[in-house]
Amino acid sequence: MWVCRLCVVFSVWLLSASQVRATELTFELSDNAKQCFYEEVDKNIKTTLEYQVVTGGHYDVDVTLEGPGAQILYKEKKKQYDTYTWTTTVKGVYKFCFSNEFSTFAHKTVYFDFYAGDEQPLTGKIGAQASALTQLEASCVMIHESLKSIISYQTHGRLREAHDRAHAELVNNRVQWWSIAEFCAILFVGIGQVIVLRSFFTDKRPGAGSGKT
Repeated sequence: MWVCRLCVVFSVWLLSASQVRATELTFELSDNAKQCFYEEVDKNIKTTLEYQVVTGGHYDVDVTLEGPGAQILYKEKKKQYDTYTWTTTVKGVYKFCFSNEFSTFAHKTVYFDFYAGDEQPLTGKIGAQASALTQLEASCVMIHESLKSIISYQTHGRLREAHDRAHAELVNNRVQWWSIAEFCAILFVGIGQVIVLRSFFTDKRPGAGSGKT
């Protein structure tokens, strides 16, 4: 039991001490709005931008990625989600923008994950020499990799849950308004039928009420 706890603690420490630079954020994007983010990255670094529209409208957004010197690296229109990976050729500030300017009323929630660099192999940090802890080190490496996979699955699971919940709430609101409209239509038709039916019994007969001659 204490061996497993030690492996978990060791793996969490390795995750926190990783050389990978990452930025993960979920933000609100209003209608007719545009938000940009900036990240400085060194040369020859493998970099990835992942994004997804969680709620709002048709779940789409315009995305633009620019390198140093306003060089367009990536540009998409009305995209729901995507992942773009590239290797930087120059050191500098990279700018990526999310635009909702094409929408006049849809308020959206956007998630993105920007990370640069490759994680160093754990075996190099631990050492390849044979020792009594070789099996424990291998177990720690496996747990470390499993933790990274779990974090990724949990993140995408939360995004999927938020997306489905927003869609369910939208459908629920539409059903409620449709039910109210149907109730009003039924009520209007019922009142009309009562009025028409009463008119059959309130019409006076021809010559009714005239005096005798």
